[in-house]
Amino acid sequence: MLKWKIGDVTVTKIVELEVTGGSRFILPQATPEAVLPMKWLQPHFADENGRLRMSIHALIVETPTRRIVVDTCLGNDKEGRRIPTWNKLQGSFLSDIAAAGYPRESIDTVLCTHLHVDHVGWNTMLSGGRWVPTFPNARYLMGRIEYQHWTTQNTREDMQAVIADSVKPVHDAGLVDLVETDARITDEISLVPTIGHTPGHVSVRIVSRGEEALITGDFLHHPVQIGHPEWASTADSDPAQGEATRWAMFRQLAGAPVLVIGTHFAGATAGHLVRDGETFRLVV
Repeated sequence: MLKWKIGDVTVTKIVELEVTGGSRFILPQATPEAVLPMKWLQPHFADENGRLRMSIHALIVETPTRRIVVDTCLGNDKEGRRIPTWNKLQGSFLSDIAAAGYPRESIDTVLCTHLHVDHVGWNTMLSGGRWVPTFPNARYLMGRIEYQHWTTQNTREDMQAVIADSVKPVHDAGLVDLVETDARITDEISLVPTIGHTPGHVSVRIVSRGEEALITGDFLHHPVQIGHPEWASTADSDPAQGEATRWAMFRQLAGAPVLVIGTHFAGATAGHLVRDGETFRLVV
């Protein structure tokens, strides 16, 4: 279990799934032949054959006053997911967070960078045949733009299933607070708009005692995109805007003393961006 300290803030990684290979459905340009020359990706982010390593994990952010879960993975017992292996999971996520010192009842805030399937699943859990809030003592923070977009569109059946079992139940329970893309959550935690992947996507900035970190969300899925900002994810709502966001964010982060914590980065998961010729790389 990985932990990072940013001043008075602790970030703890809780892994639900980690895979090597099988990522071409999300980053089709990241062929082994294109990945292998980027030796800095090994061993944390790619294997010796150029296959990408990716992770689905939650990040628990503990400040002096709050216990925040940033993104809640896939969740158990869910159905109607486009990727067959994501259906009817029976993972140990809840016991894992309890073992890390964060039993679900102790969480006071859930923060969703966006509302895709692998970021909201543990918002709810199956109990007595019903989807109920997993974190009963938490306020669930969702972007206003993001929420309005996904709860009013009817073109994607897979997202309708996600909203029905992982978003609507917490909203109906009165636990959702809709926030703006630049909202300040605590003295140490604020949101950064990083749109493109979804219409209201945000990243999470942590600043404490002169130290700084950024939790990416999905404005990039994998460090390979640090070397190739032009490589869009197939899940991006607006690929052109997503690329523009990556270039802008990477230029800000390159050489800055900001720990970049990747929402889907496997292995070391975090590092610092530096310039690498015309693009960038991550140093862990």
